[in-house]
Amino acid sequence: MPLKTTYLVQPFELHRKRLRPARQEPAATEFGACKKAEALSGRMPGAAALKIVADDETGELEGITILGQWGEVPDDFAESLIE
Repeated sequence: MPLKTTYLVQPFELHRKRLRPARQEPAATEFGACKKAEALSGRMPGAAALKIVADDETGELEGITILGQWGEVPDDFAESLIE
């Protein structure tokens, strides 16, 4: 069961006065994800950097870690990752 770690940036945009997820962007490293999220938060309401660990063969999710959040992020963002 080989595990694969992926880093993603989840930016957020305003739609009808509510924050919603925009298109996710991949990052090569943890540091890169954090820097990209921080930079995106200057152009968008907010962004979060994520570390995702999944089984490389089955795709089964082992865990998601929020590495950092910048700007405005929905209050229920962390809870929505568990579902």
